[in-house]
Amino acid sequence: MKDTFKHQGLRQKLVATLKSKGISNEKVLEAIGAIPRHLFMDSSFLDHAYQDKAFPIAADQTISQPYTVAFQTELMQVKRGDTVLEIGTGSGYQTAVLCVLGAKVYSIERQNELYKKTSKFLPKLGYRAKKLIFGDGYIGLEDEAPFDSIIVTAGAPFVPKPLLSQLKIGGRLVIPVGDDVQIMTLFIRKGAKEFEQHEFGEFRFVPLLEDKN
Repeated sequence: MKDTFKHQGLRQKLVATLKSKGISNEKVLEAIGAIPRHLFMDSSFLDHAYQDKAFPIAADQTISQPYTVAFQTELMQVKRGDTVLEIGTGSGYQTAVLCVLGAKVYSIERQNELYKKTSKFLPKLGYRAKKLIFGDGYIGLEDEAPFDSIIVTAGAPFVPKPLLSQLKIGGRLVIPVGDDVQIMTLFIRKGAKEFEQHEFGEFRFVPLLEDKN
């Protein structure tokens, strides 16, 4: 569980790479610069931890490319104290970014193996989500709604209606929509039934799976 000067230096290089790719939100860049991403990965991938690439983790899932994490987070426009729902806890890296930004994070994971691992691991590193849940992301989290923003970290073949209905007015849903390749999509809730939609090009994610295994 070491975070060395070498790791910190590599993180600053990563931050510079993200800036060069167009990430401009200073708070997001600071969070990426502060979080020891190598601790979220299998030790055999340590050399790759600060490359701007996605890598495999347990249960056939991946830890998202840092650019993707930063891009989605920037679209959310997270403010300190915001209530945020994350669909797909995965390694917990995105969760940590949201915690560092001061959000109250509720995160749902449907892979039991990952859920168990991450729910023990995140608090050890000092990242405390409000709640980590083993469950079905398609249905969201009605009990804690409405949310300032919702992030989906897996490719969704369609936009789950419960997620749209669980946004506050003015709230933002960031979701990659599509089958093999996804279009990063932002929905901003303008009224009870009114949503503004923006698209931001192609990304590749592991699929968002329904129901618990």
